[in-house]
This record gives sequence, structure tokens and C-alpha cells, in this order.
Amino acid sequence: MLKREISEKLISWKNQKKKKALCIIGARQIGKTTIIREFAKEQYEYFVEINFILDKGAEKIFEGKLDANTIIENLTAFKMQKLEPGKTLIFLDEIQECPNARCAIKFLVEDGRFDYIESGSLLGVRYKAVPSYAVGFEEIVYMYPMNFKEYLTANGVQESTLKTLQTCYEKHEAVPKVMHETLLKLFATYIVVGGMPDVVQTYVTTHDVGKVIQLQRSILELYRQDISKYSESTEKIKIKAIFDSIASQLDDKNRRFFLNRIDENGRMNRYGNAFLWLSDAGVALPSYNVTEPQPPLQLNEKRNLFKLFMGDTGLLCASCMENIQFELLQGNMEVNMGSILENLFAQIIKANGFSLNYFESKKYGELDFVIQNGMKVDLLEIKSGNDYQKHSALNKVSAVENWDFGRKIVFCKGNVMEKEGIEYYPWYLSMFYQPEKNRRDLSMRWIWQDCEKLSTLYKQ
Repeated sequence: MLKREISEKLISWKNQKKKKALCIIGARQIGKTTIIREFAKEQYEYFVEINFILDKGAEKIFEGKLDANTIIENLTAFKMQKLEPGKTLIFLDEIQECPNARCAIKFLVEDGRFDYIESGSLLGVRYKAVPSYAVGFEEIVYMYPMNFKEYLTANGVQESTLKTLQTCYEKHEAVPKVMHETLLKLFATYIVVGGMPDVVQTYVTTHDVGKVIQLQRSILELYRQDISKYSESTEKIKIKAIFDSIASQLDDKNRRFFLNRIDENGRMNRYGNAFLWLSDAGVALPSYNVTEPQPPLQLNEKRNLFKLFMGDTGLLCASCMENIQFELLQGNMEVNMGSILENLFAQIIKANGFSLNYFESKKYGELDFVIQNGMKVDLLEIKSGNDYQKHSALNKVSAVENWDFGRKIVFCKGNVMEKEGIEYYPWYLSMFYQPEKNRRDLSMRWIWQDCEKLSTLYKQ
């Protein structure tokens, strides 16, 4: 069983005295169902699972009167399982297939006898089908592919190593050389493998990259089938065209998505819903340009200028025609590395809880990411080569007199260092780049640990 950080969130939710239904949203094949089943097995005496795709006729449970007693009566008759108040978890999987179930959650939560988790891969694209949302009765949690820390754990990296890395990040200390070189190699494999749990498990078990790529391409095909099945007929061709062009568009020098490459006469107002569909499905991650890198970034977004990243970088590699996996695993980080690395960091930054934006202007150049972090804006540059201390756009933007910034960070192959107000970190330490509140919590943790050490020495 692959260890996932969301498990801690699930336990925290269970321990709430007055809890809402937990609604877990994420792309297909990221491990939602597996982690919920494992959680139920460990934390509940009774578990009932309804899958609205596999359990034919399950939608009838929620037809007619939607009061709690009627629904529970229907559910027990359908599943023929015992439900014990206070000890039972009811899991409604692929709930996008039954809009009435999403609507009925309000009454079930108010009833309070049982705990409820909803899950779906395409909840964001099927919102129109829900007659009435249970506003105030759902706690929404977004789930993403396995992050690098989870990937390291799956590959046998010990907790003590992760703590050492975290200390290096928080205290701005260089990572020990041997550890640094090992982590760079593991990061290269993560680029190729990505974070889809089945893919990660296949790699960990077999180290057969051919099997990895085969599985990744089957997931890509599943996504294409979802487009055909769930998108409106007028949008299918547009969505597929966008999805299939992500890799080639990112391969362009400035990575920006150009609509005229898939439709000479295309207009954004005609394609807006298609882009939104891919984003809501968790398949693609848009990063919008901003007029200036100052808070609040959302008000500065230019919605017609954006980059479009793949939700999982392993899938991006698999969608490329050339054999880039071999080159990456051999340590050749220059091959298409700019686009691939940028995609991976979009994936990391989004999963860490940030919104995606970038800045580009003729006067200053381009910054890979500008990130709203609390009340400040962080400037992030992602460097693939050895010249990572050269960053003209970062220097120019930093020098603007009327602009104020939080952190200025370069993620690169080099070790931890700080020079002229710019923080340099190896790529793999991006797993610790968190929203400001989380970062303060981590810093306090290290302060307390240092105090405990001093206290121990004093007693001696």
C-alpha cells in the first residue's frame, strides 16, 4: 500500500465532533478510491461503498423522496449490509454519475448517524447536472497525483532522510553531497514516472520503464475516452484538440498556448469552455499571465494569455513521441528539459496549495512563476542547466523600485545557497515550498526542536 499524505487529512476529518460530508475531488487514476477504502478499513467497524458506475441501479437509492430515513432504508435494502450509528462510513464513489446523491448529502449530514465521503473524477465538469448543492454540508478536498515526498517514501527513502532534507530547507543548509546526488537521480526518475499510483507501484516493483510508459499511455487514452463520454457534443472536438496539443505547445520556446495552432480561425470566447473542462477535470493546469507581479495577482490576470500544463509530468513524457525517458534517466537534463521541468513545477506548486501565474513583458523578460503567498508575491525561476545563477528577468523585476516581493527563489541542480537576496534550492526541495502559514508552522517546529536540544544539554 502506497503511503499518501491525504491519510492525515482523513483522520483529522474523522476526529471532528460535528463533521460535514468529505468530498474528495481529483483526476481519474490518482488513487482516491484506494486511499478511502484503506482509511475505512483502519478507522471504521462498518463500511458501505456505492460505486455509481459499477453498481448498476444504485442511482435508484436517491430517487423520489430525499429525506434521510428513506435514503438509508433504500441503501440498506440495496447493499444488504448492517449500518451501525457512529461506527459506519458510507462511501459514495463516482458520485458525478448520480446528481441526486450529491443533492441529498444535506439531509444525510443533518441526520448525523453515519459519516459520509464522496468522491468523483469529473465533479467539476458535471456541476450543471446537480439540481441543488449542499452548501455548508460538504468539506471539499482536492487530491493530486503522488508528490515527490510520497514518491520517495514509495522508493524506500527513510523518514530520517526526509527530516534531514526538511532541516536543510528550513535552515538554509547545504544537503550532504552523497544525499544531494542521490536525490537528483531520484528526481530524474520522478520526472519520467510521475505520480499516478499504479504507475509508481509498477516502477517500484519492476523498474521496467517500458511497462511504465505502456501504463501511462493507457491512462492518457482513458482521459480521451472521458472527453468523449462526459463532454458536451459541441465541445468534444475542441477539448480533444487542446488535450492532444499540450505537449507540442509546451515544447515551444515561451511555452504559451496559442489557439491558432489548433484552429486558424479559433477565438478564445469559443474555446473557453473547452479549456475550463480540462482544468475542472484535473487533467490540465492553466497558468495565467499577470500584468504586473504584485498582489493581488488574481486581479492582474490576463485570462487570454496562459500556459497549459499536463496534470502529471509522467503523462506528459509519455505523450511525447521521442524517447526522452532514456535521455532523462541517463542524466541528460537538457533534452526538452525546460518544458518538462516547468510542467513538473506547475504540478508541484499547484499540489502544494498555490495558484499558478507567470509574468512576461518585453521590458523585463519572463518569470516562470509568480506566486501569491499570503500578502506577498514570491518570484520563482526554474533552471535546467549549469548556469542557474544567470537570471536576467529575475534581476530586472527585483530591481523595480515600486514593486515589493516576498521570496526570490531559483530551483536548480545546485545545492542550497543564498546570494544577493536570492535563495537557491535543488529541484527536489520544492516539496517543502509551502504557503506562508504552513512555512511558519515548520519554522516554529524547528525552533522548538532546537530549544529541546538546548534544554537536554543544560540538564546534562
